[in-house]
Amino acid sequence: MQTITNSTLLYDPRDPAVMADPFPAYRRLQTEDPVHWSPALKSWVITRYDDVKAVLLHDAMSVNKLDAFYQSLPADDAARMRDIIHYLKLWVAFQDPPDHTRMRMIMRKAFMASTYNNMEGAITGIVTQLLNDLDGNSEIDFIADYALLVPAYVIMDLLGLPRAQLRDIKKWADDMAVFIGGARNADDKYQRAESGCRNMADCFRKLINKTRQQGGEGFLPDLINAEFEGDSLNDDELIACCILVLFAGHETTTNLIGNSLLTLLRNPDSFSEFKSATEFNSTACEELMRYDGPSNGIVRSVTRDHELAGKTLRAGDRIYAMLNAANRDPIAFSNPDTIDLQRRPNRHLVFGTGIHSCLGVQLARQEGRIALREFVQRFPSATLITDKPPTWQDAMVPRGTKTLPINLN
Repeated sequence: MQTITNSTLLYDPRDPAVMADPFPAYRRLQTEDPVHWSPALKSWVITRYDDVKAVLLHDAMSVNKLDAFYQSLPADDAARMRDIIHYLKLWVAFQDPPDHTRMRMIMRKAFMASTYNNMEGAITGIVTQLLNDLDGNSEIDFIADYALLVPAYVIMDLLGLPRAQLRDIKKWADDMAVFIGGARNADDKYQRAESGCRNMADCFRKLINKTRQQGGEGFLPDLINAEFEGDSLNDDELIACCILVLFAGHETTTNLIGNSLLTLLRNPDSFSEFKSATEFNSTACEELMRYDGPSNGIVRSVTRDHELAGKTLRAGDRIYAMLNAANRDPIAFSNPDTIDLQRRPNRHLVFGTGIHSCLGVQLARQEGRIALREFVQRFPSATLITDKPPTWQDAMVPRGTKTLPINLN
């Protein structure tokens, strides 16, 4: 974020300083230009709470950002990106009604089933195993050694993937993430994303066929068998849904856990309060998410001309609705840059709102709460390693660290 000669604002998410701490840039945008046109992004950047919420709820906004992008590609690039665009267009997260309504209602059947909603014991078992593995270490990378593994194992177990495949799954997900997450400094993101998607789709195609043959109980059988008004998901939709569950459930929750611990370690008074609580309360975790959430923002495209906060948004314009900016808006939250682990009410937008709100919100909250609570109880003396600062993801949408070195003793 810098001032240029004509006194307009330039929001530059490629700047490492902005990646590490975007909140001063968000605050200036909120104050000076809350509906900001970014020439670098060729997009609007929306930062105030009410405006972000309006974008998420407005019927003139679409989640389908892929068609215009794909149609603008040169023929060679379009051919190279064919598979990932095909499967991403089947993600419920990138569909508008009526397709979105149909697919979400079918998926909701699996997300409401008992297999999905009775995960606390399984999550606690995974967390305990990982914490046992960390015993005896004096220094760890909290992301690689813990925050990444908790949701990865939970989602892989949920889908019926063998944990031995974690390395492959992580590689494919990372390759897709450079495209989906809006990396600003990756020159090869299209090639990597297509390769990752093809490998992921092949993996899930085989798993779905095997599950159909063997039957049984679990989230994937529930998803395969889910129906709404006599309709079910076809094979490509099932593959797309599995990729979405794995990708979104894994990455978002890793960031949630990592950002929450980093916030506590950077704020000793809050860390002490968190540790000394006699009864663990989910209110504290909601505040940690509000303070530095796992997603910078959500992308929308404008379907018809309309005004927002005095600016005219044109059909076809792209919107970045910055969730983390909205969650620090001083108009919506008192003392937004202060951590209040007892904050109530706390109407943050971490998981979105409206028809596209996160289907997996319950599982993400449960994983984050258990993973953070058990880690802090096991390692109450954990501290940041001052000469090894965390490295941040190069991304417009996800927000999280790639590494987070900490001392356990």
